[in-house]
Amino acid sequence: MHSCGLSGILPVNLGICKLKHLQMLDISYNDLSGNLPLCLANLTSLRQFDLSFNHFIGNISSSPLRSLTNLEHLSLSNNLFQIPISLNPFFNHSKLKYMESRGNKLFAETYVQYVNPKFQLERLVLSSGGYCGAFPKFLCHQHNLQFIDLSHNQMREGFPSWLLQNNTKLEELYLINNSLSGPLKLPIHSHMNLSALDISDNFFQGFITPEIGTYLPRLIYVNMSGNGLSGSIPSSLGNMSLLERLDLSNNRLSGNIPEDLTIGCVSLKELILANNSLQGQIFSETSYLRFLYELQLDGNQFTGSIPHSLSNSSFLRVLDLSHNNLYGRIPRWLGNMYFLRVLDLSMNNISGSLPSNFCPSNIQEIYLSRNGLQGSLEDAFFGCSELIVLDLGHNHMTGSIPSWIGKFFQLSYLILGHNHIDGEIPVQLCNLTQLSLLDLSHNHLSGPILPCLRSASNSYGQQGGLYNASTDEPLEFTTKSISYSYKGRMLSYISGIDLSCNHLTGQIPIEIGYLNEIHVLNLSHNSLTGKIPASFSNLRQIESLDLSYNNLEGNIPPQLTKLTFLEVFNVSYNNLSGRTLDKVAQFGTFDESSYRGNPFLCGWPLPRNCTEMVSPPSKSRTSIENEESNGFMDIGVFYISFGVAYSVVLLTIAAVLYINPYWRRVWFYFIEVSIENCYYFIIDNLVVLSKFRFCSLRR
Repeated sequence: MHSCGLSGILPVNLGICKLKHLQMLDISYNDLSGNLPLCLANLTSLRQFDLSFNHFIGNISSSPLRSLTNLEHLSLSNNLFQIPISLNPFFNHSKLKYMESRGNKLFAETYVQYVNPKFQLERLVLSSGGYCGAFPKFLCHQHNLQFIDLSHNQMREGFPSWLLQNNTKLEELYLINNSLSGPLKLPIHSHMNLSALDISDNFFQGFITPEIGTYLPRLIYVNMSGNGLSGSIPSSLGNMSLLERLDLSNNRLSGNIPEDLTIGCVSLKELILANNSLQGQIFSETSYLRFLYELQLDGNQFTGSIPHSLSNSSFLRVLDLSHNNLYGRIPRWLGNMYFLRVLDLSMNNISGSLPSNFCPSNIQEIYLSRNGLQGSLEDAFFGCSELIVLDLGHNHMTGSIPSWIGKFFQLSYLILGHNHIDGEIPVQLCNLTQLSLLDLSHNHLSGPILPCLRSASNSYGQQGGLYNASTDEPLEFTTKSISYSYKGRMLSYISGIDLSCNHLTGQIPIEIGYLNEIHVLNLSHNSLTGKIPASFSNLRQIESLDLSYNNLEGNIPPQLTKLTFLEVFNVSYNNLSGRTLDKVAQFGTFDESSYRGNPFLCGWPLPRNCTEMVSPPSKSRTSIENEESNGFMDIGVFYISFGVAYSVVLLTIAAVLYINPYWRRVWFYFIEVSIENCYYFIIDNLVVLSKFRFCSLRR
């Protein structure tokens, strides 16, 4: 009856309760609800009973399960049962070996007459039950356990080393997300069967036992992340030749990565040491982790260059060295890592230009932001057809955006902000129909905004985003005037375009107003002209709209009051005129800073009253004539005044020469001398000029 689409109360009228010799019953993955029918107590021969993934309710202590003493395998996961943490209702189930309960309500009984249970469990799962308290006492009498999962409760003791000592056959121990604390005390004798140990997200402190590799030599999976462990990483981990996954992230570990670890753990596939205080070189040149496919060392204090020994890890899929102090250039051999899907070198001191033809065959995510990278993009990523994320923000990149960017049909996140990129926005960007985030801010881009960007961002939401990716890498994007880091599932919910702080000109295309799924639009600090498109009223999901510091004119479209999700609105420092928007919904929360710097805007929240406001003059023919009449001097008056003044001067000179004979002789003598001087000057210079032309012809 597994996954049969059953719903409602268990249909006992079908005669299930009469099957006294039934040994196995599986009603999991249905939609059954209510209490368990009491007649199920008749199934005394039942050995395996699977009730998981339904909606059953009730206290197990008063359920018919108490009477099924022949049970060997019982699965109650993902229901609404109330189960005592002592498992007292099952103490008489001497054959019970498999007990699994995930996602039910665990509780501690106020009083229980304790007796030793008759069962010896081999597999015990009591996780995600909300229980708060100590480990259940019945565990002290269990000696055959091979698998234990007590995760996602609020257990408040120290590390249960006695569980390992009492259960020498134990293979897997999961104590994830509890409130366990104190030092990590391992058993003093070797445990040769334990292969998986996960104590992540607790409050353990102190050093990791230096002899851990000797006491637990056969571990394959170790996760101690999310605690308060300090000190250095024990070199004895190098004794774990079978170790495949080691996660010590989010602790307070210091020192270097021990060389014994990178040499002795020959089977290591995942090494996660992120967010500690580790330092020194990443790996020595003798390190050889051939099967490594995930390396996360972000958030430490590593120095030096990217070690060449990593080139031996040819199966590497995820390489995250971000948030360290690495320097030097990006090694060319990284471009030859065939299986590499995620590369994160952001927040380091890496410099130089990008290697030419740098394109691992299967790369999907590249994060290189906040380094000192220089040069052009022209030859760097050509051919990376599978690329989903390209983040080069906050570097010193120059040149233009290459036209081959339009061949990255899977590209969803393009971050090139805070560089020195110039030229126009290439029309090939319109081919990127999966684009969700586009950040070209703080560059030297010029020219118009492409109307065809509509098709690029309008497809947002059609794909699942990056939350299904293998890593949880953050992307930095400015939203609501604040720079945020988006990662994981949150990244799939954000869509935006940031073209601010460039030299873009022309009008805002009305097509931008049809990006009805966009959340952020920032066109501020450009030289855009024209009116704010009324089509912006279609941006129904917009949360932040910034058009400030441009040359926009005209009225603010009143239709913008339909934008009910808007939290940041800024049209300051333009040439807008008319009334501000009505105090409707969010627009009643915007203050003067959203509108200031527009001398012909009036109304709340500006101090200018629209009834007293003088409208800006229109550019009609009459106004042009008025502007000319209000100039410094009328042109007609100028011509008349000049003619009168010129005539008066000539007549005055003639009158003086006629009346006074002496001045008349002096005047004629001056004219005669001037004529003679001009004549000889011309004759002399004409001879010199003819000689010069002759010499030029000879040459």
